[in-house]
Amino acid sequence: MLLSRKWLSEFVTVDANDKDFSEAMTLSGSKVEVTEDLGAEISNVVVGRITSMERHPDSDHMWVCQLDVGQAEPVQIVTGAWNIHTGDLVPVALHKSTLPGGKKIEKGKLRGILSNGMMCSLKELALDERDFPYGVITPAALLNDYHPLDKEKPSIPADIQPGHKIYGPVVAAKVLSCTTVSYGLYHTQLDLGGAAAEVDSPCQNMHEGDMVAYNTKAGTICTLEDLHAQQAEFPHCITDGIFVLNEDCKPGDDIKPIINADDHVVEFEITPNRPDCLSVIGLAREAAATFHTELRLHEPVVKGGAEGALSDLLDVETPAADLCPRYTARMVRNVKIAPSPKWMRERLRSMGVRPINNIVDITNYVMLEYGQPMHAFDYRYVKGGKIIVRRAEEGETLTTLDGNVRKLTANHLVIADETRAVGLAGIMGGENSEIVADTADVVFESACFDGTCIRKGALSLGMRTEASAKFEKGLDPLNTLPAVNRACELVEMLGAGEVVDGIIDVLNFVPQPRVLPLEPEKINALLGTDIEKDEMILILRKLDFTVEGDQVTVPSWRGDVEGMADLAEEVARFHGYNNIPTTLMRGQTTLGGYGTEEQLERQVGAVCRSMGYDEIITYSFISPTQYDKIRWPKDYSRRESLKILNPLGEDTSIMRTTTLPSMLEILTRNYNYRNQNVKLYEVGRTYTPGGDRGLAIEKKVLTLGAYGSDMDFYAMKGVIEAVLKDLRATDISFRTGTGEPTENSYHPGRYATVWSCDTCVGCFGEIHPLTAQNYGVDGAFYCAELSLDALAQVKGPDPEYVPLPKFPAVTRDIAVVCDNAVTVGALEDCIRKGAKGLLKDVSLFDIYTGAGIPAGKKSVAFNLVLRADDRSLTAEEADADVKSILDALKSDLGAVLR
Repeated sequence: MLLSRKWLSEFVTVDANDKDFSEAMTLSGSKVEVTEDLGAEISNVVVGRITSMERHPDSDHMWVCQLDVGQAEPVQIVTGAWNIHTGDLVPVALHKSTLPGGKKIEKGKLRGILSNGMMCSLKELALDERDFPYGVITPAALLNDYHPLDKEKPSIPADIQPGHKIYGPVVAAKVLSCTTVSYGLYHTQLDLGGAAAEVDSPCQNMHEGDMVAYNTKAGTICTLEDLHAQQAEFPHCITDGIFVLNEDCKPGDDIKPIINADDHVVEFEITPNRPDCLSVIGLAREAAATFHTELRLHEPVVKGGAEGALSDLLDVETPAADLCPRYTARMVRNVKIAPSPKWMRERLRSMGVRPINNIVDITNYVMLEYGQPMHAFDYRYVKGGKIIVRRAEEGETLTTLDGNVRKLTANHLVIADETRAVGLAGIMGGENSEIVADTADVVFESACFDGTCIRKGALSLGMRTEASAKFEKGLDPLNTLPAVNRACELVEMLGAGEVVDGIIDVLNFVPQPRVLPLEPEKINALLGTDIEKDEMILILRKLDFTVEGDQVTVPSWRGDVEGMADLAEEVARFHGYNNIPTTLMRGQTTLGGYGTEEQLERQVGAVCRSMGYDEIITYSFISPTQYDKIRWPKDYSRRESLKILNPLGEDTSIMRTTTLPSMLEILTRNYNYRNQNVKLYEVGRTYTPGGDRGLAIEKKVLTLGAYGSDMDFYAMKGVIEAVLKDLRATDISFRTGTGEPTENSYHPGRYATVWSCDTCVGCFGEIHPLTAQNYGVDGAFYCAELSLDALAQVKGPDPEYVPLPKFPAVTRDIAVVCDNAVTVGALEDCIRKGAKGLLKDVSLFDIYTGAGIPAGKKSVAFNLVLRADDRSLTAEEADADVKSILDALKSDLGAVLR
C-alpha cells in the first residue's frame, strides 16, 4: 500500500521526517517497507521566463534564449525546441543540476554558443501528458520543414513564396510575427503574398519567418491532421517539446512543488487481517493514534438536484444475496468528461495510479481514500435501467475492460442488466459499459461482495486486480454509503456532472456491532505489563473503539478484533512494545510428555522393532482397484470410501478403509527386488465415512507384514503374543474366522482372530494365494491387522513391584485324551478355569496321536506350576487342585486323564 504524505496531511498533522515516521508506524504495527522522496533526483531545477529568443547563427533549427531565473543576470540557454515563445514560463535545469534517472546537466557549448543549462520537457521530468494535459503541443504544419514520404505526393519547392496555392483553399503563408495572447493561444500576422491575415492559433511551434499552410476559407492555420499528413513528414511538427508552465509560479521558484515532486511516498506492508489500512483514512487513523494527534475526517456533503427521480431511473436486484451483503448506488447526469484537476492527478500518481479522466479518476480516488472499490457504469448501456447482482450462467461470456473475452461459470458473480452481464463483480467492469468521451449519465456502484467468491473468481480467470485484492480480504459493508457520497461530492466539486437526489441502498445483512468485555487484569497478565485501565481506555478510544464501563464496542471496519487477545494487541502496540519491561518468564510451567495414545504407539513400535520388524509409512489415499486386488466383494460396505476432490490421479483418488493393500504393495516391491527375508510394520490410519458433520471416522491400525524362510503362521502368532504380553493384556486367545468378507484376503485354513478377554483385537494369517497372485507374487505373505483402539482397551495396568516368591513351587504333568477338534487354547482356558487359585503357569509340552490313542482322538500333555504365596504346599493341596482341573476338563471338553 502506497501512501502520499501530502494526502495524509489532509487528515492528520504529523511533524516527523520520513525516518522517524517509518520507525514510529512500524513499531505501532503498520510495517513500512520503503520510503521515497519523489523529488530526490531533481536538484537545481527552477522556473524560468523566456525574455528573448534569437536564431542560432550556425543552425536552422536551434534558438539562443535568454531566461530570467530569479537571479541578478539572465541565463543563456541554447535549445532545439520549436514550441517556446518569449514570455513563456518553463522548467530550467541550471548548471550542475540533476534530473530523474540520474541525468546530470552542466553548461557547455552547442555549435559554438554557450548554453548554461537546459529547458525541460515533461518526459525529462518523469511526467507525461496525463499529469499535465495542457502540456500537449498542437503543432502547425511548417512547410519549410516538409519531406514527403510518398514519392507520388507533390513536393513543396524550396523557394515557395507566400500566396502559392497548395491545394483547394489552402495557400502558403509566411509568419510575420507571433506573440502570446494567453496560455496556449498565439496571435500571428501572416503574409499571403499581396494580402495579409491575422489569426489567433493554439499552434505553439510557429515563429517569425516560418512558412505555414493557411486555409483561406476557414481562416485557420493548418495542422498535420488538416493536411492528412504524417508527423514523419514534418520533423519539427512534434507533440513533444519544452513543458510550458501554466501554473501560479514566478521565475526562480523551485520546480518540485509545482510538479508535485515535493511529496514523500511511504510503502506499507499491510497484513491480510487489516483491509481497513488499505486506504488513506485507515492509515491516517493509525498515524493519529501513533503520534497522539487529532484525526480530521470529512463528512461528504452532496447537493444533488439533478433532473429525475432515482427510483424511476434505476432499480437494483440482488438474487445472489449471500454473495452481496450490501449494494449502494447513486446516479450522475449531464456528465462532462474532462481531465481531472491537478491536485487530484498529483495524488493519484503519488499513490501509483495513472490519471485517466475525471469520472474514472474519482472512482480510483475514493478507492484509495476510503478503501472502498467503486465502479462507474455508462447508464445508457444498462438495459432496462436495472442492475442485477447474480451468479453467472454456465458458459456465459463477458468482454472485460482489458479487451479480453472471459468465459464464466456459475461460481462467478456478475453485475448484469436485464439482458447480459456488464461487469465482473469486485474484479473488473465490462467493455460494454465503460466510460467514454460522450458518456452523459453515470451510475456509481459502491458495493460489498463476499471475499471468498471474489478471490476464487479472480484466481480462476487469472486476473487479480486492485479491487479484487481488497474485496478478497473482507471489507466493511458500512463503508459503501459514505464512499458513494464522497464520489458524488467530488463530481460536484469538479463540475463533472449533476447528482440525482436519492440513494439505492440494498442491505442483505443485519449490522450488529461486536461488543467485548474490557478485562485489564487479563490483558496485563497476557502482556506481562502493569498498564493502567485508564491508559487502555485512552488507547482504544484513539482507535475509535467505544468504551462504556467495562464494555468495548468494536468499530465496523475492525473485523479482526474478535476477543480479549485482540484488544490486548491494540493496547500493546500503542503503549509501545519497547515500553514493555524485560522480565524473567513468569507463570506456571508444565512438564511435557507423551499422551496416552502416543505412548501406546511408541510401545508397540518398540516391541515390533525388537522382533526384527522395520517401520514403514505409506500414503492414506489409494486406488479403488486395491479393494479388488484384496478380493473384497463388490457389495461389501467397507468399499465405500471418501473421495478426494483434487486427486493426483486415479491411483490416489480415495481414502483407504483398510491398511492391508498398502502393506501388500510394499511387501510386493521388496519381493520383486529379491529381498529374501522382509519384516515390516506400520501404525497407519484408515478413514470411514459417516462421522459427525459429514467428517470421516479416523482410526489407527497396527499392520504387520512379513515373508521369508523363517516366517510362517506361528511366527506371526508369536509376534502378536509378544505385543499383547508387553501391553500386559490378559486372557489372550486365538479363534477361527467368522466368515466376514475381509477374510477373503487370507488363506481360509491359516487365518485367526486375536482376542483378549471378550475384546477382538484384530486378525492375522497367511495371505490367500489368489490375493498374492493379484499382486504378481508366488510366495507366502503373512500379515496382521490390529486395532490400536482395541489394544488401548485391553492394555493392562502399569506393573507394580512384587517380591520374589519365598515358597517353593510344586509341578505336576498331566496328559489328557480329547477329540481332535478340541484346540489347545480351549484346553488351556479350561485348565485355568478349573484351578482353585494355586495355579501359576501352564505350558504345553506334547501332542501325541498314534498307538494307544483311539482314532479321532489326541493326547495333549501340559506342565502345571502351583504355588501358594504364604506357605509351602502339601502334596494333598496340590493333588486337590489337579483333581479340580481334571474334573473341569472332563465335564467341559470331554478330556480324560490318559
